[in-house]
Amino acid sequence: MSRNNFLWLALFLGAGGTCLAQVVSPWEIKDPELSSLQQQYMDDLQSAGRDILASHFEFPFYLSRKLDLDQAAQQRADQHSIRFDSYNGYTVLAITGNYYAAYSTQKMGEDQRARATFLAVVMPILKGAVPRFQSNHEIQGYAIEVSHHILGNVMGVGMERPENLMVFLPQRAAIRLVGSKNETVQQAALLEGKALLNAQPVNIWLNGEEPPLPADRSSSGSSQRNESSSTEAGAEVTQGDSAPLQTGASESASSPAPKQKETLAAPPPPRDTSPQALASLQTSGQEIIGQMTKELNSQARFVGYAPPRFVVFRQGIYLELSINTLLAESASASRYKLAALAFDEHVAHLVRPTLEYFKGDQTFDGVGFSTTVHLAGKTAAARANSEAVEFFFPFSALRCYANYECTGQQLVDEGTVLINGERVSLDLQIAEGGSSR
Repeated sequence: MSRNNFLWLALFLGAGGTCLAQVVSPWEIKDPELSSLQQQYMDDLQSAGRDILASHFEFPFYLSRKLDLDQAAQQRADQHSIRFDSYNGYTVLAITGNYYAAYSTQKMGEDQRARATFLAVVMPILKGAVPRFQSNHEIQGYAIEVSHHILGNVMGVGMERPENLMVFLPQRAAIRLVGSKNETVQQAALLEGKALLNAQPVNIWLNGEEPPLPADRSSSGSSQRNESSSTEAGAEVTQGDSAPLQTGASESASSPAPKQKETLAAPPPPRDTSPQALASLQTSGQEIIGQMTKELNSQARFVGYAPPRFVVFRQGIYLELSINTLLAESASASRYKLAALAFDEHVAHLVRPTLEYFKGDQTFDGVGFSTTVHLAGKTAAARANSEAVEFFFPFSALRCYANYECTGQQLVDEGTVLINGERVSLDLQIAEGGSSR
């Protein structure tokens, strides 16, 4: 062992704090890059551990190296759990643990059990972890795996068995989920990730309401589903180590996978993007669009020869607003800086006024701000070479920003940015010359 590793080991063993005991030591992680991250961010990992342990759980919860342990064994088991890991190509903060709640399969379906453990355990873990790593560009997401227990009958005999919930969230979705108090925004963020119950996809609805059952599903279907769940509860489940996240979290669990649950609702039909549909939208919305154009023109600086129109973009329909942006900026500024300034100084100020004209549900998907960026004091010849920047934002992101639930950066991240027709990633702070977030 090198001198540096020896010093780390002495520090790790000598600290003796409960929260430190929850963090996997860097030298236990075989991947060199992940091990380096573990060592570099040990202080943040320990702080996240403290916040998680300070959470109130309705039933006993232990961070654990292994899942599916009974409580007596868990109290003696290794509780080092917090670590950096890999999941489906993402570098994630991975946390595993055992939650000693027992749900009846007769009273709670799969979605309900997943929701209960998500709200009781996964959400507090995310609240303890995400604020520590939300600005860390090396961390791309979070993978939380929690075992709870289920109670069911197999051939008339009551059985109690573990059931494993795994939740993966990309960084951006996790930030929105934890940072927002708006349930709609939280639900949209949750749907950007993945939830697996015993390695099978499961839906988690924060309000507890599942989509309505299809009309051809009879009431007997529900009872059959409960019987199926009870049978699955009796499947043999062995103790699982936290390491399977390298190959897909609980997908490698040794227990037989439950049967794929029936689809609760058909997916929504694709948006009609035909020329006839666009023409119909243009006709029906002409009055409100005309009013908006007249009242916001002094602020938006609409392009007279390109009135607002509905366009198809990425399988959706957007109301495209063509505007002019005038910046007092030197000609040496990069196109990324000009795009960032166009958003901050012009487009962002149009979001709330524009949404005032489109409240409630709409029959199109969002708004596109298509601006030509001009530089103050430049000649007409120079203006001909100005940058063309387009921002396409879905309504969910626009409303999140308008309600002060999302930042400007989050709005940009949720939308699509084009500069001179090419899609780009736009970090506002970096583009405008600020320090890296």
